[in-house]
Amino acid sequence: MTMNETQLVLIVDDHPLFRKGLAQLLRTIDGFRLVGEAASGEEGLAMARALQPDLVLLDLNMRDMSGLDVLRSLRGTRIGARVVMVTVSDQGEDVVAALRGGADAYLLKDMEPEEMLGALAEVAAGRVVIPPQLNHLLAAALRSEARPQSVAAAGLTEQEVRILERIAAGLSNKHIGREFDIAEGTVKVHVKHILRKLDLRSRVEAAVWAVEHMRG
Repeated sequence: MTMNETQLVLIVDDHPLFRKGLAQLLRTIDGFRLVGEAASGEEGLAMARALQPDLVLLDLNMRDMSGLDVLRSLRGTRIGARVVMVTVSDQGEDVVAALRGGADAYLLKDMEPEEMLGALAEVAAGRVVIPPQLNHLLAAALRSEARPQSVAAAGLTEQEVRILERIAAGLSNKHIGREFDIAEGTVKVHVKHILRKLDLRSRVEAAVWAVEHMRG
């Protein structure tokens, strides 16, 4: 999927005003087409199966089931949508849980509209996005857990280091593959090895680890 193609978007949020506001915001720009609005997690899962959207904008805290439960259910199916958590929570544990659950982005509901649209465009282009102000929360959560503290300690190969640097720069597997002239599937294998060696579960965690431990 490229940004030259229209991104089909599903909104899953039990707050009507925010849901309608986000729907209206999406209609102001090209490249996104709203295909559905769900007011609950269960409804969102059913609509995702039926509509096969490219992007799912998912509230973290809903009354019937949590956004994390919806996220896990989505990741357990053949639905290939990129999932964006859109929430009021800026708690580090929520950020970590969402990313480890397979979220492609974690955005705050109080973002400026222009920032929100810019972040969604980045997600649609294959990047993983979290607001800069949440990076320190994720870094702190990772520091509190025992894991390798250097490239040497992790036993990363030169190729894995180069790929990790590109992950930290926000590049998708597809773009990394193009830069190194290797198949996207090969990049995925390298990323899997990097995460295993660093004892991490998401590429955003790997990016934060790289920023913390590979400076200079």
